[in-house]
Amino acid sequence: MAGSIASPRGQSTGGRRDGPLIVTEDVALLDDLLRLCAAAGAEPEVHHAVPERRDAWEGAPLILVGDDAAHRCRGVTRRRGVLLVGRDQDDPDVWRRAVEIGADGVLCLPDAETWLVDRIADVVEGVDRPALTVGVIGGRGGAGASTLACALAVTAARGGRRTMLVDGDPLGGGLDVLLGGEHTEGRRWPDFAASKGRVAGGALEESLPQLHSLRVLSWDRGDSVVVPPEAMRSVLAAARRRGGVVVVDLPRRVDDGVAEALAQLDLGLLVVPGELRAVAAANRVASAVGMILTDLRAVVRGPYAPGLDERWVAGALGLPLAGELPVETGLLAAQGQGSPPGAAGRSPLARFCAAFWEKAFAGEARA
Repeated sequence: MAGSIASPRGQSTGGRRDGPLIVTEDVALLDDLLRLCAAAGAEPEVHHAVPERRDAWEGAPLILVGDDAAHRCRGVTRRRGVLLVGRDQDDPDVWRRAVEIGADGVLCLPDAETWLVDRIADVVEGVDRPALTVGVIGGRGGAGASTLACALAVTAARGGRRTMLVDGDPLGGGLDVLLGGEHTEGRRWPDFAASKGRVAGGALEESLPQLHSLRVLSWDRGDSVVVPPEAMRSVLAAARRRGGVVVVDLPRRVDDGVAEALAQLDLGLLVVPGELRAVAAANRVASAVGMILTDLRAVVRGPYAPGLDERWVAGALGLPLAGELPVETGLLAAQGQGSPPGAAGRSPLARFCAAFWEKAFAGEARA
């Protein structure tokens, strides 16, 4: 093809490119862009001018135009997803050239390398709307946070949503056990403890055990492993990029790793038994969590101490009430038979979770 300095390697068998279109004659810049594409797992199509094929320009998921090639792209069809890439941050005319080709923005390397790798990787993974991410935290020990987290994930998956359940509490016994899948093959947290930078969302999802139509990231049965904040950040960011629902079961303590998880939540649910001592303990948890997470809501469960109800408990904590967690008899017996929380679609717990998701997604749509 005329104007091409590299063959179009970035096409899938169906003819769709999985990487960006690069337009440049600057060899050094091209080397850098190819390196960044490789880091993002993308195979680009490279030209030194606007491609003769109209669909190559209009159909590319992302276009990276070298500053050296901007004048050759004047008059091209205007579209979104065009970035002008250069090195001279002090060039006063760079924005004029960006406007002339209808670019969304200007990137200067090497400063923008990390951002650009993420943007290219988003193209490869087909990122659209990030997952609605909900954290569940117990107001005190034994409050039922893990049970609610499992039930929320099982209910979301039964509703047809892509769902990932993340066990953020290394001392909680393992959510895969609660789901009856402790022997199911797949990767666990120790496999990701050294993760830094970007983790591919698709690879993460495919590597995890699949239980009850959802993916679960839990702990193995070995010695306790510390998950550094960088690993927590990378793994949760990858999970969120896949869309759908991510449910995170979190411990009551807020260390650096938990703080990273809280920073990625859309909302948190604090599970509080209707007892005065539980409210006092939950108040301390809410204070620590609230320093990072702005949307924290109370889920209250009975039985209640005299004079208490769900509204009193939420009011005492100064939190909005997300709902009253219903009492479900036979839950332990069902788990012993391999049926996790929320698996019985008509059970009180499953109905509670279904109503929660309906409200949560309705609120997201309004936002």
